[in-house]
Amino acid sequence: MASLTAIFGNAQADEGDSEKLLELYWNRAELKKEFAALRDETFSLQKRIEEQEGDKARLTQKYEQLESLLLDPDWAHSVIVHYQLRALNASLKRKVARFAERLKQQREKREHSRLLSVWEDRNNAEKEQIAASIGEQRMQVQLLEDQLQQVRQRYSAMGAIARFFRKRAVTRELDAIVGTIESHQAREKELIGEIEEVERREAPDTQGLTVSQKRSINFMILSFVQHVYLHFEEGNLAMLAKEAGDKSVGAIKYGSKRECDALLKHLAASAGSFDGVGSFADALQVRAKLLSEKAKFRSDDEALPIASSVATVYRIHDNRLVDEQPGNLFGENYWGIGDAVSN
Repeated sequence: MASLTAIFGNAQADEGDSEKLLELYWNRAELKKEFAALRDETFSLQKRIEEQEGDKARLTQKYEQLESLLLDPDWAHSVIVHYQLRALNASLKRKVARFAERLKQQREKREHSRLLSVWEDRNNAEKEQIAASIGEQRMQVQLLEDQLQQVRQRYSAMGAIARFFRKRAVTRELDAIVGTIESHQAREKELIGEIEEVERREAPDTQGLTVSQKRSINFMILSFVQHVYLHFEEGNLAMLAKEAGDKSVGAIKYGSKRECDALLKHLAASAGSFDGVGSFADALQVRAKLLSEKAKFRSDDEALPIASSVATVYRIHDNRLVDEQPGNLFGENYWGIGDAVSN
């Protein structure tokens, strides 16, 4: 036995060594996976640090630029005007976004109400038709019950001999009437179940708006943007506000202290006199119709018009007279109209 062990080796020892080698192999594979994950995480963190350092450097540069502008007497008042115009631009952008969202919700609610009304009318008509069938079944049952009563009374009025000879025929007749009654009653139960099934139906979900409806919404949004533009057109406030929203401080100089003060006063007055939507709703409708008449689209399933086809600004006067002037507000994306419209 000792000689065999010496020749062939110890099988248990070899098996144990194999298991240890296999365990070491899997541990090494797991370590490599963990190392790769840590390396990826390190790269990601380094990238984030670099991005944050870049953001910090840009903010520092902006701060130093703003500080130097405020320290310069020739620029200090322009800085104030710039941020006031930027605030106006942001405010008008929010107004356009709220108007567009409210308009979309109203149209979607109106469309859903219309679909719900059609659905309810169809269900009511179906229930009325089923109810009429139930009424017919009950009428037939009533007639058959009267007929059954008549047959019974007629049979009871017969003499004993006549009843003896007619019993089988009368029984068949009564059974036929009873069977027909049961058939009508079974059908009535089925019809009642059909009514309950109709009543259990779930109302339709809100459907998406059609291309035509989206176009109508977009014309109203563009009409509102034109109204805002026309209100702030005096003194070129509309363009200055948009420009301040697009450019950084220091890119534009608004003049001397007196000129800046006059501009700020005009800005405050214009912003304070901006009316609510209800006071110009009719003008919005008229302007939207004018826009739709000239609008062109790239295809029949497009909801957004070609910008150049709606590049006319319409001023609607109280007497319904209309003045036209060029102005591609949609193409220039005044106050975020590109994000507000329905695609």
